[in-house]
Amino acid sequence: MPTYRTASHRILTGVLGAAAAIALTACGGVKTTSSGSDGGTYPTGNIEFSVGASAGGSSDLISRALAQGMAKELGVSAPVVNKPGANGALAAKELQAAKPDGYKIAVQNASLFTITPLTVSAAEATKIDSFDVITGVSRDDYVMATSTASGYKSVKDLKDAGKPIRYGTTGVGTGAQLASALTFEAAGVKATAVPFDGGAPNLTALLGNQVDVSTMQVGEAIENIKAGKLVPLAVFSAERIPFLPDTPTAKEQGFDVQVTQYRFLTAPKGTPEDVKARLLEAAKKTFATPEYKKFNEDNSLTPMEVSPEEVLSALKSDGTNFAAKLDEFGISLTG
Repeated sequence: MPTYRTASHRILTGVLGAAAAIALTACGGVKTTSSGSDGGTYPTGNIEFSVGASAGGSSDLISRALAQGMAKELGVSAPVVNKPGANGALAAKELQAAKPDGYKIAVQNASLFTITPLTVSAAEATKIDSFDVITGVSRDDYVMATSTASGYKSVKDLKDAGKPIRYGTTGVGTGAQLASALTFEAAGVKATAVPFDGGAPNLTALLGNQVDVSTMQVGEAIENIKAGKLVPLAVFSAERIPFLPDTPTAKEQGFDVQVTQYRFLTAPKGTPEDVKARLLEAAKKTFATPEYKKFNEDNSLTPMEVSPEEVLSALKSDGTNFAAKLDEFGISLTG
């Protein structure tokens, strides 16, 4: 593990570093024409990676790391464009409407397809069958954390405090919201969600004591945990995770709550098979590089480099299980 610095420094370094690397790649003899085909072998122009979250969070950094590696493998530039809003739904809608030619792709979050549909009407929900899945990418576990000054050490401490809790999340319809809501309901803690648009503003709010606790991806919180600024209260994986081995799971503390975030590379529905094959090949070669493996380790990410079929199976299973859990506790994520 690297030496940990401040959140703002690490986020800025990650964003600028990835962007600089992509820029250098573009100067190294790669094709830099605008998106689109001139009739040659794909790709003949830039491939845009859209990100449905603000800069600095896990989705953004993962997209930049993957774009950097794939740009090198494909011999083109791969600019990353942030289009935050509605837990990625705005960017997904734009991708869905894009020409299926492989020149606009995106790393998307599982929660958009498994949790967000539980907060909106069927007509508004983003459906995975509107996209072609290229490959799974990685899993990012959730951690509930609080400031060191709060004095809380566990979920039980929140219950024993005997007062309403304000908890930050990465947005309505996200795994962070679901994990928190289920845990507080199971623990009998009166709590109110405060949604933010992504991991970076959620972390900032917690560090600024605008909320009592927050749930976010481990990679977004871990440097401040290591620095002693935040105390992890629970992780929501099936077992303890190697990045926070001393932090008990929610289940260990008596609350059967398991929620993880995972991401996968997608293209518009109907993208040609040969184009998808090229993208998959570039992604696999990127996954195998020491640089990308180190990126995963540095950002507390567990590789989930699985087939499209395995991604689709996980999405279907999680969507069913999460709906059942909300029904069991009578929870509405929309408040």
